[in-house]
Formats: sequence, structure tokens, C-alpha cells
Amino acid sequence: MSKDYSQISFRDLQTIIDDFRNKRDELNKKTKEFITGLQEIDSEIFKSLKTARDSHKKKRDFWNKKVKELKKKKIEYKNLHDNLIEETKKLQRSRSNSSIGPKRFISIKQIDRKIDNFERIIETENLEISEENEIVDKISSLAEQKGEQLKAQQDDGYYKLERKIEIVKINLNKIYENLNKWSNKSQDNHTKMLELYQKANDLKDKKKRMEENLIENKKSADNYHEQYIEAMNHKKKRFKNKKPYHPRAKQGSRKTSRPYRKDQSKDRRLMEKMKQDKLAVALEKQKAGKKLNLFEARLILENSRSGS
Repeated sequence: MSKDYSQISFRDLQTIIDDFRNKRDELNKKTKEFITGLQEIDSEIFKSLKTARDSHKKKRDFWNKKVKELKKKKIEYKNLHDNLIEETKKLQRSRSNSSIGPKRFISIKQIDRKIDNFERIIETENLEISEENEIVDKISSLAEQKGEQLKAQQDDGYYKLERKIEIVKINLNKIYENLNKWSNKSQDNHTKMLELYQKANDLKDKKKRMEENLIENKKSADNYHEQYIEAMNHKKKRFKNKKPYHPRAKQGSRKTSRPYRKDQSKDRRLMEKMKQDKLAVALEKQKAGKKLNLFEARLILENSRSGS
């Protein structure tokens, strides 16, 4: 609705015009800030999603694959271990039923400890030649016993099975260790991926709120601009008896007015493109029967009113 400025003095009218222009310019400045903020949010969303997909998801999938392969190997070694235990039990039962009986082996470690003790005595004590020769003979005897023991163990089936079981246990322990370590790496990357997805969702919510604020801010700026034009037209009619004022640059102010109009036009185009993109998404969601947010519902309502 047009406002009646006929009863307002020239000075008051100029004050009103200046106020409309200042408020419009301030709101247009905020519009630019909103647009810049939206562009920054889009960049952050893209960066978060890209890092989540290209880095953490790939690493998680890599370690998951390694864990899956290692679990298969764990089953193989576990079955091998159980089979060796069963063979050992069978061999024990076989020897228990025979007249030979199980072989008894002296620990190689015990033999090595005895040899070390004798060698330490020779090095640290003041011995007679006969005493030292006696100890040397004992060391030689123990070394010979060790050799015979090793050969006997290598030829003994029961001992071979025990050695195999020991090796399998070592490998199984290593598998369990790697399973734990690799599972932790997979979980760590999975957690970081989810955190980035959540960050992107939070940024999308922030973007929606900012878009709503942008539309309201732009409407207010347009309203003040219309009032500014109306007041300027009244000023021209009343005091200069000229045609209604239109926001065209004067000869002396061309350098300052053109950039403003150019920036304003660019902002309008950018905002309109963003609006149309959001409208297209909203219409697709509406068609699919998905829930619309306040911003999307408003866009569809405005579009239907305009007859688009």
C-alpha cells in the first residue's frame, strides 16, 4: 500500500528516504553475508563427505577385509591344532597299550643349565688341574647326552607332535593379536566416518535455517527498497515536477551506482538459482511422499501461488 507523503516536509522526507536506503543497504549487506555463509557451508559439507568416503570408509573397508581373511586363517589353525591334539591323544593311548611305553626325555634346558654352571665354576674358581679336567669331562658328557637327546626327540613321533602344536599355538596367538589390532583400526575409521557424516548432517540443518533467514532478509530488503523508490518518486514529483523517479544512475554518480546494481543483480540471480534448485528437490520429495521441512513447504506454496 502506498504511503501518503504530501503532509511531510522536505527535510523529514529526506530523512525518511535516507533511513529506507540505509536499512535496505544494511539488509543487502546481510544478504551477501548469508550467501557467502551458504557457500562456505556447502564447501564444508563437501569436504566432510569426501573425507568420510574417500579416506575413512576406504580404510575401514580395507581393515574389514583383512580381518575377514584373518578369521578364515584362524579357523584353519584352530582345526589344525585340534587335529594335532587328537593325534597326540591317539599316540598316548597306543603307547599305553604297548609294552614299550612312552619315552622319557630330559629337558634340553636342564642340560644347558648344568653345562653353564660347570663352565662358570672353571672361569671363577681356582681349581687344581685334576679338578678342572674332571669338570671338563662332565661338560663333554653332558654335551654328548644333549646331542643324543636331540636326535632321539627328532625321531620320536610324540615329540614331533608336541613341537607342531607349539608352533600352531604361536601362530594362533599372533592371529589373535592381529585380529584385535586390525579390528580396532577398522572401528576407529568407522567412528571417524560416522562423525563426519553427522557433521555434514548438522551443517545441512544449519544451511536450511540460514536459507530461511536469507529469504526473510531478502524480503525485508526488497520491502525497504520499494518504500525508498516510492519516497524518491514522491520527492521528484513534489519538489522538482519531474517524471517518477527510477533508480538510474546520474551522470556524476555512475561509477558508484553501476557496481551496486551489478552486484545486486548478481545476488538476485544466485539467490534465484538456489531457490529453484531447492524447489526442484522439494517437489521430488513431495512426489515421493517424503516429509518436507518448513523451508521446502514454503517454496512449494510460493511456487503454486505464482502459477509456476
